[in-house]
Amino acid sequence: MRCLRPSLAVLTLLCTQTLAVAQSAPTKPESLGFSGTRLKNLHAAMQREIDEKALPGVVTLLMRHGAVVEERAYGVSDLTSGRPMTNDTIFRIYSMTKPVTGVAMMILYEEGRWHPTDPISKFIPEFANLKVFKGVDAAGKIITEAPAHAPTMAELMSHTAGFTYGLFGDSPVDKLYTSTAVLGAPDLHDMMRRLAAIPLLYQPGTKWVYSVSMDIQGYIVEKLTGKSLPDFMEERIFRPLKMNDTGFFVPKEKRSRFAALYGGGPKGELVPAGGLVDRDYASQPTAPSGGGGLVGTARDYARFAQMLLNHGTLDGARILAPATVDLMTANHLAPRLLTGEFSIGKNVMRPGHGWGYDFAVFTDPQTADEIVGKGTYYWEGAADTWFWIDPTNDLIFIGMTQRMYGNGQPPMAFRSRGPVYGALVDPKK
Repeated sequence: MRCLRPSLAVLTLLCTQTLAVAQSAPTKPESLGFSGTRLKNLHAAMQREIDEKALPGVVTLLMRHGAVVEERAYGVSDLTSGRPMTNDTIFRIYSMTKPVTGVAMMILYEEGRWHPTDPISKFIPEFANLKVFKGVDAAGKIITEAPAHAPTMAELMSHTAGFTYGLFGDSPVDKLYTSTAVLGAPDLHDMMRRLAAIPLLYQPGTKWVYSVSMDIQGYIVEKLTGKSLPDFMEERIFRPLKMNDTGFFVPKEKRSRFAALYGGGPKGELVPAGGLVDRDYASQPTAPSGGGGLVGTARDYARFAQMLLNHGTLDGARILAPATVDLMTANHLAPRLLTGEFSIGKNVMRPGHGWGYDFAVFTDPQTADEIVGKGTYYWEGAADTWFWIDPTNDLIFIGMTQRMYGNGQPPMAFRSRGPVYGALVDPKK
């Protein structure tokens, strides 16, 4: 963990690796470089979304130097019952699962199980004969060609292997993902078989397209270890980090803390999400999603984030080596992909902003028109959960709510950054 010229008042906080979110009261913001008065802008920004009925409730957790600056819960976790939002509310974190899967993969990388230059087909033989979408003929039939090179593990880790999601595009390949129910496969092996029958959307390495790559990684974890993805994550990540409320389902004794899920109605109003998107999370899934299947609390995710900020360790538990964290959080996209052409939502691959291994990363925040520190890495979930880890300022921010992407969803990650950094008035502390 970095020590950034500490004052005597916070010396012991700076050089400790202890994260005791659930056990101790927040430290006075001023002792960690923040203005308590200016943090009111963050509170107002969060409360405004609730007052305007854009969100049911929010939990935020701000940390610096391994200590809690503040932890707040706003609104309710269930509009029907009026159950208050609490700091230990359990959320569907959707794509914030991706960095956790990335850590699982990097644990195996450290064991020599795979290398970024390996072809993916080394671990998934079904992918040995993948074709690439080239267009459609006069009859609308898909035309394919051979890949210029077999997609690699590095490309899989960085959304450049050629896969897509079937959720955000309308290409013939995206439509095949939908018609063959790739995301509805009964198990991960069956998912791989379905993917093997669909051409890649583009030549590997030539585009950045948000994709099922992390679900594929989850299957590779299972193949390499002989364990289910939930069991491996529990054994190697959750239990060592004391992430006691994180997993792929919510057990009966914790259901009262599980937030309700909402979407946007015809006018952008909050409505119960329902349908396939809101599975009950009552039992372990048969096809655990490494791309979006986890549930957890802000406090648990803060422990995961602090481990990464500490270069792979927390409270004596070493998950990764420092060099491995550096590899994960470095940009792995070529300059030709950082032109603003490729994006998902408001997250645009552009100069100063790229992609590492299962994270987005700001290599030059000012060039990217951002206020975060150099090297900040982050991601978001489909239900408006978000986080960022800022190694320059030794800072972590976690935000959790439960409103699905789409009509009326406010961009909470963007709404929170200005107020947080606007309150960091003494970053040298």
